Amino acid sequence: MIYTVTLNPSIDYIVEVEFIELGGLNRMTRDMKFPGGKGINVSRVLNQLGAENTAIGFLGGFTGRYIDETLGREGIRTDFVDIADDTRINVKLKHGDETEINGLGPVIRPEETDALLHKLSQLQAGDIVVLSGSVPPSLGPGFYERLIGACRKSGAEFVMDTTGEALMKALVHRPLLVKPNHHELAELFSVVIDSNELLVTYGRKLLEEGAQHVLISMAGEGALLITADQVYHANVPSGTVRNSVGAGDSMIAGFVGTLALGKDLLEAFRTGVASGSATAFSDDLAVKEAIDRLIPQVNITKW
Repeated sequence: MIYTVTLNPSIDYIVEVEFIELGGLNRMTRDMKFPGGKGINVSRVLNQLGAENTAIGFLGGFTGRYIDETLGREGIRTDFVDIADDTRINVKLKHGDETEINGLGPVIRPEETDALLHKLSQLQAGDIVVLSGSVPPSLGPGFYERLIGACRKSGAEFVMDTTGEALMKALVHRPLLVKPNHHELAELFSVVIDSNELLVTYGRKLLEEGAQHVLISMAGEGALLITADQVYHANVPSGTVRNSVGAGDSMIAGFVGTLALGKDLLEAFRTGVASGSATAFSDDLAVKEAIDRLIPQVNITKW
């Protein structure tokens, strides 16, 4: 079973306007509401791929109920901790470039934290936990380490999709997968990466620190998969980019979901790239038909 953990979910409220006047009345031309949060994004794409999964984390208030009910209508299993505070709303204002106004997130109480850790203590060997996204300020910067400890104690594998110190501290626990983009990789090591050789060099450092597999997304230049003994490159399928939100989460879903379904590493890489691209070419997250259409366009070569 795959479990996705979203500590700070949201309703993503997307508003499109033709004109905008600060201080004046503006009328939207279209609006959309989606359950948001990186782990939730992973669950939604896993569901499209037919990979069994459960979305967990914290949800509260009328906003939390909306997210839980929406996921239920999509057929996604959920087991969130019910919290006292309301889940946040993030506003994405589209007028040419996208402007984001993200909520702070709720205060998580100690008993709510303990309830989530208890859920993770019930995992079994062979389960995979996807840890991704921001941490509510009330939980403190070291909370991911507590989650990782619970995963490893139960024998479950974990995927780490975050950046900075939290990612570096996770490496010693041998995450199944980490997925920085090329900019995040440079920031991790405080270097300038201006060649493919340096990209591979610093990607391999993540392996040396403990990661089992490293995925590096490079926008229009494709993606790299770095393993203990090989480096693979995948191109990006052709299409018009319409949405930057959730493409990385979709790549993780495609990779992890395909592995969980018993496919090999390169097929997982191919499906991951196709899933990320399908989301980038859509208003919402990727659907199965779009992923299947793009998979044949993904060519993988050894570097």
